[in-house]
Amino acid sequence: MHETIFDEVLAGTIPCYRIYEDEWVLAFLDINPLSPGHTLVIPKERAAYLHELSEESSAAIGRTLPMLCRAVMEATGIEDYNVLQNNGHAAHQAVFHVHFHIIPRLEDRGLDLEWSPGELSPEDAEDLLAALHRSLGTDD
Repeated sequence: MHETIFDEVLAGTIPCYRIYEDEWVLAFLDINPLSPGHTLVIPKERAAYLHELSEESSAAIGRTLPMLCRAVMEATGIEDYNVLQNNGHAAHQAVFHVHFHIIPRLEDRGLDLEWSPGELSPEDAEDLLAALHRSLGTDD
């Protein structure tokens, strides 16, 4: 894994507006926010993609995100927000260190999404379920 800007933030060589920090996680304000309160939550473990993250770091992120969402809501007065996490270039990942965005939705500020849903046929669902169960080692 190549060094990223988040390595420098974690090392303290690049300053950040720290919101929260513990043994596993650092949360800070995004310096290019989509809306006021836009927060980045990163594991201290170096991993480019979510599937590479250890169970310990994953659990720490999972415990921390709800608390940080509540703090962002209270501090900004918002009720609506997105939690976004991207993996890979095609999925719009720009910094290759796992990170989550908490993005408040304020009138016209926040994350805009274009959603183009498809259809899932029963046959495709069964094939996909079988493949997923094999991958998880839960096929019966």
